[in-house]
Amino acid sequence: MNRKKKINETLKKRQKKANAKLHTSNKPRYVSKAEREKLAQAEQESKDSQAGDKV
Repeated sequence: MNRKKKINETLKKRQKKANAKLHTSNKPRYVSKAEREKLAQAEQESKDSQAGDKV
């Protein structure tokens, strides 16, 4: 019984991994609060530098 159980568990585990690869999520990657702040700051600096170039 144990041998059968172990074989079945292994096969189920493989099948589960294969299914997980097929169904990827469309959810966007998590961005931490600190990272969002850095991105916003960099974006603000780029806007400031573009505004300075136009004047």
